[in-house]
Amino acid sequence: MLSLPASAPDAPPGVDPAEFRLALLEDTYEVVAGLRSVTPALVLDPPDQPDAEAVTWPGTEIVREPTLAGAFAALHALGAGEAALVAADAPDLPPLLIGKLFRALGGAPAAACRAADGHGLVALAARLPLPGWLAAALTGIGLDTPDALSRLRAAAPRPGLVPQGPGWHRLRTPGDLRSLDPGLEGWENTRALLEGRPLGA
Repeated sequence: MLSLPASAPDAPPGVDPAEFRLALLEDTYEVVAGLRSVTPALVLDPPDQPDAEAVTWPGTEIVREPTLAGAFAALHALGAGEAALVAADAPDLPPLLIGKLFRALGGAPAAACRAADGHGLVALAARLPLPGWLAAALTGIGLDTPDALSRLRAAAPRPGLVPQGPGWHRLRTPGDLRSLDPGLEGWENTRALLEGRPLGA
């Protein structure tokens, strides 16, 4: 299980972009690391991001891979039989949604959580090692690929091999901040950074 830094999100006006990126990453990492029976890891592309590594707990594995296929292969080499790649800009992602993806792997080799705006994925879970068709498809698909889910389903040898769990939002633009619920627990770093600012402004 890991948190995968996506392309850098656009920070809202007046917020330092580097601080915003790290706040999102740290909150998303805390969601992942807090799951029972899950071992967190961090996937980095580009590979040298000491500020991102600094938000992880001691002993967290750091995977330096530019593709989803490479990241899954690296996790399998570390001993994982299942893994989920989670975009780093979903700081308030409910742990239940990740759990649903893992449960779906009981009947399918992969399962996806689609971004609420319909562009790309929030998370992708898979049994490891990846089947050949999925590994080949993932060499050219990332979590930010707008039609990622439809391309994965088109690559599958038969229907039903990539079920879709409930979707969730990602924070890629200042307007996406309106999807944050101040009453929802979690996302403490992001909340502190945005304190006093209207969400979605």
